[in-house]
Amino acid sequence: MISAPPHPPLDRPGPRIGVLGSYGGFNIGDESILTCVLGCLRAQRPGARLVVFSRNAEHTRAHHPGADEVVDWEGVSRHRVMDALASLDLLVLGGGGLLFDGEARRYLRLVRAAQERGIRTFAYALGAGPLREADDREAVRTVLADFDDVVVRDEESRLVLEEVGVERDITVTADPALLLTSEPFTDGMMRHEGVPTDSRLVGMSVREPGRAAEKLDEADYHALLADVADFLVRRLDAHVVFLPMERHDVRHAHAVLSHMTAPDKGRILHGSYSPGQVLGFMRHLDLAVGMRLHFVIFAALSGLPVLPLPYSGKVFDFASRIGAPALVGVAREQAGLLLAEVDRLWDEYPQRRTDLQARMRELTVLARETCARCGVLLDEVDGGSDAAARARAEPRPLGV
Repeated sequence: MISAPPHPPLDRPGPRIGVLGSYGGFNIGDESILTCVLGCLRAQRPGARLVVFSRNAEHTRAHHPGADEVVDWEGVSRHRVMDALASLDLLVLGGGGLLFDGEARRYLRLVRAAQERGIRTFAYALGAGPLREADDREAVRTVLADFDDVVVRDEESRLVLEEVGVERDITVTADPALLLTSEPFTDGMMRHEGVPTDSRLVGMSVREPGRAAEKLDEADYHALLADVADFLVRRLDAHVVFLPMERHDVRHAHAVLSHMTAPDKGRILHGSYSPGQVLGFMRHLDLAVGMRLHFVIFAALSGLPVLPLPYSGKVFDFASRIGAPALVGVAREQAGLLLAEVDRLWDEYPQRRTDLQARMRELTVLARETCARCGVLLDEVDGGSDAAARARAEPRPLGV
């Protein structure tokens, strides 16, 4: 990740930059994105005041010291949120998957309020889709048209936005979490989790169906992953460790364990860890198989042979970009094909490693490009800060 200089004194002049996303400890992937976005902004503007709009301000304050101010934006007075928005010079939306049915309109309502106050807006490596609901499609189509710059993290998201009717330049880069810095996951932490340090280890990720994966059949993919886990236990003489990337993942990991013929060879991480520590845990693994996007990203960052189990376009897209084998969906009838892919992945990885490393370097460069584009907009913000301050001093109807 871009290194962040020490915080400047609070009275040091600098732009006020808001960061809005699905933050607050609900998902390790989202928290890793916030870590990297804050690092980027601090590197671009050491004197900036960084204001995070969080779904759980207490969690964000405790886990992201890079934020100078944290504002709850759910379940609180609308006027309080609007007051915080009105003080900004720039509002950054993202990154990550925010533009999907049922959620897009909520985030974009706040963005529109900022735009109507004359505040510049930047879409930071967003993910989009599915977008089928009329209200969300309309919000995306109209609000994104007025962003100063729109950057998405994958080609799938660009295609979704174009299908919705967004008519503007859209830049495709890569997920912000590709810039995350690894933190140590010690042998003591391994012992505390009951994970052996003298055995091959396979990491697995399983998720709930949810709105992002509505077509998943629980019993189907639980049994499929159990087949894979049992195969790897036998094939590699390995232990299988489930990494919950979201709290709901724990229940589904237990369900997979219950289907395994060798459940004694399975473990679930139960501790609360930072994104950097989860990335650090990957260094202990020999192979990774999983569903969640950021689990796959972390595995690829760690140089592991990784088999994505795509349940949505974003996972397909990333699998393609790293040259990983990717099946079409996650279904029980694919068990034989999946086991063959895992077997081949293990055997062929020494030949694939160099290609993966080269692809990851390219993606890291793209992730840095998002930060650079945000810096260009900040140069414009700095140049017009006096005019923006005057505009904010004049009350305007928010229209939302």
